[in-house]
Order: sequence, then structure tokens, then C-alpha cells
Amino acid sequence: MFKPQYPAVPVHYPTTVQPPALTSPAVSAPACSCQHTGAPAPTHYAPTPVQRPAAPVGLYLVGGLVVIGGAVALAVAVTALFLAIAVTAVSVAVCAVVLRSLLNTPPRQNRR
Repeated sequence: MFKPQYPAVPVHYPTTVQPPALTSPAVSAPACSCQHTGAPAPTHYAPTPVQRPAAPVGLYLVGGLVVIGGAVALAVAVTALFLAIAVTAVSVAVCAVVLRSLLNTPPRQNRR
């Protein structure tokens, strides 16, 4: 009841079809009594294969350059952040040494 019923699919066997050969133009009989000849019959040629368009190399090149540029920009930003953290750590260490030296020295007494 709940299973769908699909129609039977007819089996198609591939057949080989020969493309039409080049036929010679046939001259038709004149339709009137004047001296001209009729137009030749059209010639049939085998169909030419369709060529695929070339891959857009420029698009791939630009895409690759954008990816490389983004990676370089990200590396520069991360390096700048690490440098800012290092400079901050050095300045905090210098401040700690100065404060320690100021707090640990005994006060001088002036003797006269």
C-alpha cells in the first residue's frame, strides 16, 4: 500500500548511425523554356563536433592571488598582535623592577 508503483522502463538498445556522406549537387530540370538552370540541390555534410570552451585560467589566477594575499594579510595581522603583546610584557616587567627597587631600598637619613 505504501510502496510506490513505478512504470516499466522500456529498454533502448544503442544503434550505430552512420552520418550522411557528402552528396554531389544535383541539377534540377528547368521549370520553364528559358535557358537558365535551376539552383543546385543543397549538400549535406556530417555534423562537426562541438568544441568545449577553454577553462577560464584568468579566473583561477585571480582567485589564487586573492587567497595568497589574504593569507599574507592574516600573517601580518597576527605578527603585529604578537609584537604588541611582547612590548606590553616588557614594559610591565620594567615597571615591576622599578617599583621593586623603590620599595625595597631603606630610606636615607640625612646626617649633619
